[in-house]
Amino acid sequence: MSDIPTKQRIIEAAVIVLNDDLSANLEAVAARAGVTRRTLHRYFTGREELIATCATEMNVVCQRAMREAYRASSDPVRQLELMLYAGIDCNHQYAFLTKLHYRTPDLPDAPVAAGVEYENIKDTWYALITLLQSRGLIDRQLTPAWLFFLFGGMIDTTITAYRSGDVAPNEVKRFAWRSFARSIGLTPSGVHS
Repeated sequence: MSDIPTKQRIIEAAVIVLNDDLSANLEAVAARAGVTRRTLHRYFTGREELIATCATEMNVVCQRAMREAYRASSDPVRQLELMLYAGIDCNHQYAFLTKLHYRTPDLPDAPVAAGVEYENIKDTWYALITLLQSRGLIDRQLTPAWLFFLFGGMIDTTITAYRSGDVAPNEVKRFAWRSFARSIGLTPSGVHS
């Protein structure tokens, strides 16, 4: 028997199963988790609740990863680079949520379990952009809000390229960073890797 609590095993199984097949049923999730569908229903009333729980978990995991990436360096350019990599890793892990969001545009955003933390990391990201602009490293004509959307778009593009198989997996992050850095006006001397 696994040391991981049953509810967590079900969530982890759902992420794996739904990343492979967005239309997979709860039986497939239960089988992957090593539980019966009945056991799954003790924790989740249905698919929607399970997906909402996965989304909440994604928010917590991704915010933690972004915070750790930011704290991993004191160099603002490197912090931005590491935050991009964290965003790529996290969004790749939870890619089915992005697919689901694009297929169901009126789907409400997932509840943010750590809403204050999310706002803090977003504020940190904006402050980092403002700092880099004040130092003349990033084009000041681009607003932080625009750059935030560009950052998210680069993450989505990277995941699409990775999943296509047309770009070497060991190159996608480096390509993402070089593309993003240059698109915001960072010069080659300010770009790591």
